[in-house]
Amino acid sequence: MPDPFFSSSKPKKRKRSDSSGPSSAKRAFRKSSATRDGKKHAATNANGASKKRLDEELSDKTDEDEGGVGDMDLRAEEVDPGASGDEDENETPAEKRLRLAQLYLDSLKTNLAEGEFDAAEIDRELISSRLKQDVLEHAGKVHLFIADSFDFAQPPHATLRTQGHRFSVTSAVASESGKYLFTSGKEGHIIKWDLPTGKKVATFYKVRPADRKGKGKAPPDSEIKGHTDEVLSLAISGDEKFLASSGRDKRVCVWDTEKGEWIKAFSGHLGHKDAISGVAFRKGTNQLYSSSFDRTLKVYDLSPSVMGYVETLFGHQDFVLGLDALRGETCISVGGRDKTARYWKIADETQLVFRGGGRSRVREVLEGGLRADDEGDDVDVDGMELMPKAKGKERESTKFEEGSLECVAMIDDTTFVSGGDSGAICLWSTLKKKPIFTQPLAHGLNEVLSESEGVVQTPRWVTALASLRYTDLIASGSWEGDVRIWKLDSKLKSFSLVGNVPIPGVINSLQLLSTPNGFLDTTSWSRDASADPLPQTAKRKHKGLPVSPFLLVAGVGQEHKYGRWISVREAGARNGAVVVGFLPRTTPSS
Repeated sequence: MPDPFFSSSKPKKRKRSDSSGPSSAKRAFRKSSATRDGKKHAATNANGASKKRLDEELSDKTDEDEGGVGDMDLRAEEVDPGASGDEDENETPAEKRLRLAQLYLDSLKTNLAEGEFDAAEIDRELISSRLKQDVLEHAGKVHLFIADSFDFAQPPHATLRTQGHRFSVTSAVASESGKYLFTSGKEGHIIKWDLPTGKKVATFYKVRPADRKGKGKAPPDSEIKGHTDEVLSLAISGDEKFLASSGRDKRVCVWDTEKGEWIKAFSGHLGHKDAISGVAFRKGTNQLYSSSFDRTLKVYDLSPSVMGYVETLFGHQDFVLGLDALRGETCISVGGRDKTARYWKIADETQLVFRGGGRSRVREVLEGGLRADDEGDDVDVDGMELMPKAKGKERESTKFEEGSLECVAMIDDTTFVSGGDSGAICLWSTLKKKPIFTQPLAHGLNEVLSESEGVVQTPRWVTALASLRYTDLIASGSWEGDVRIWKLDSKLKSFSLVGNVPIPGVINSLQLLSTPNGFLDTTSWSRDASADPLPQTAKRKHKGLPVSPFLLVAGVGQEHKYGRWISVREAGARNGAVVVGFLPRTTPSS
């Protein structure tokens, strides 16, 4: 009998006969990936595995200390030889490697020069630490345990609050360089901000087709330069050239971040058939993923040579509400009331399915885990044990079953967290089919007075999640007035609460990102009076790597981005973005 908790299936793809359409874009995309995956395919053929692999059938007995990521492409991106303009047919392989390495070091030094404010720090030690960090990131594992380097009991160093949207802010994202901030709202506008000063730079307004007022003929969908309805999600590419946006108008729009100009929209036969809930870029590339209420995901390649649709991924049985991606050619999504998180392996055309929600005794019996007459302990969300079974009135009858998975965030290439309407945050590994750890009622209980039942308590569900990539810091949001910061343990087996950031309103999006040293001291944000600038000579390090300040970016509204069933009108709850900066301690913690 197949495992009802965990299933393995191959995502279907939309086949097209038009060789000049999406299929050609897909072939170009696959061709660009061929070099990167060549060694992997060669090794597979050498072992006699000529047919495509099926999804892994994971078991509870999986050895978590083993690698388990051999089937994922976690190697560094190869440098395009033609990009240098110095390609030589007579160049030996050794000379080519030397030239490409020199190009990489030059570009690295240039990037550091643009990000740092003290040019004297661009020395051998700085470049060495950056190279070490790049290698660890390409390994795809959590390698920076920096939570103890910050004192979350103290007020944040600096805070920026933006106001410019008429309705709730649905998404807020900042560029990794700390140059720009983009926010989107339910009114259909996107606003570009200068992050260091907090000033508005440009606004991408909602487009109203001519025929809505009965005047003139509406332009073709491909010529509409913007969104025509609520904007639900934003994402910035790793090179910061592109901003991707999606919304209820079933369109994925691509913008030039520097010029603030519309580039292209994917809609119609190349787009989704319902509202698009999320967009995410694969880290370090121009590969874009989108998720939709039509229960599918789509893949796009925004490189200049392609700039087109690649493929569609099928599998979810309900609205796809959350989406995230990192360096690997993979992404993770959660499917609302189908209560599944799906880990998509794009190159292998396979998916891993992780089932959340409550467990029933019937299912336990069918699986053979319990006998029909077994009187085991009560089990709540995701197999979390609430309390031993009690007798009579002592038995606790209140349970909060998970009916929907709302959001997801990747920590590294094999570890992620999910949040749902039960108020629980679950920690998952791709090596196990069940959660490694579950934090129940992460944001407490919401009390409502009922005339017939009295005070009714229900959990505040988790509306947003984010992680500081490849580190032990996680942030979660709801609507009780605080964003909560969590710390992973060193073995990635659990996490614990380390701080709260007061932000009133409904948290519709969260982002954590590192900033260059000195960035927070040059901004014009409001500052805590007790916060002193961090001396450059007192920077903390973790295993030889500098611990940089980081930003918490929250998109806040008086309503939830998907509906109006939550309304927070308390003092301080405003429609806007909140950016909070944290500095590391100047001395090691005990």
